[in-house]
Amino acid sequence: MARNQEKAQSMLYRFREAQAGELGLGTRGDRRPRMASACKSLRECERWRGELLREISRKVAKIQDAGLSDYEVRDLNDEINKQMREKRHWENQIVALGGANYRRNVAMLDDDGKEVPGTKGYKYFGRAKELPGVRELFQSRKKDEEEENAALAYYKKFQTQNQAYFGDFDETDGELLKYEQAAQDEEWEEAASELRSTLGLAPDAPLPRPTLPPAAAEPESGTKPEEGDVAMSDADAEKVPPPTNAQILAKFIPFLTAEMLEVPKLPTPAETEAVLLALRKQALVEEYFGKEE
Repeated sequence: MARNQEKAQSMLYRFREAQAGELGLGTRGDRRPRMASACKSLRECERWRGELLREISRKVAKIQDAGLSDYEVRDLNDEINKQMREKRHWENQIVALGGANYRRNVAMLDDDGKEVPGTKGYKYFGRAKELPGVRELFQSRKKDEEEENAALAYYKKFQTQNQAYFGDFDETDGELLKYEQAAQDEEWEEAASELRSTLGLAPDAPLPRPTLPPAAAEPESGTKPEEGDVAMSDADAEKVPPPTNAQILAKFIPFLTAEMLEVPKLPTPAETEAVLLALRKQALVEEYFGKEE
């Protein structure tokens, strides 16, 4: 007993004790409080938080050991999570005492830079990710993320398409109109041959076919064509452009014009670059003249 008291009074022992206190390692008689709210000193709270961080760092390094059994890995992972919760209590107490907020950016990431999955804040470290049951959890989460990314990539390619992709310009070159006219002629020939066979006419018997110019609008109900109107020939009908979707919709919505229903024209990359360049030039001019004033 006397020997221990002599050791405690030695210069080297006191020096080591003071050095440990400066490094925040604590001494044998200096225990960390069980409740963070019991500590009213900001400096002490910072000290205990630093001690917890060092303990967590040592255990995270230890859990990487391949010689540990599964039971030891589970126990060690539980201890790390327990100390992580204790560390959050000390950080809350530091904020309550007017100290720095260490919980602003505390997202825990894995090797791929993604947030570590868990249940109710429970995290897995090192070899704990390879435990039976935990490995399946990570694989299922990774599979769900891959499926979500694949679905997002599939629908994302439709978000930046222009009007041509949705068929707004299909009738401008005339190819679609020619295809529709050919399909219409084929359908008429089939209907005419069926009608001839039903009426018992000759296969080459002429049948009257109603003609309507593609761009000619149907007269509204209750109106009659004027006497001076002349039927449009087929050659003139081909020169008249077909009505756009906005013009068709304007007939059903009387208080909106075709110009108001037109799809807004998106700027080209060259136009966007020109606008940005003009804004930069204007900002430089204002900055230059502002300094001169």
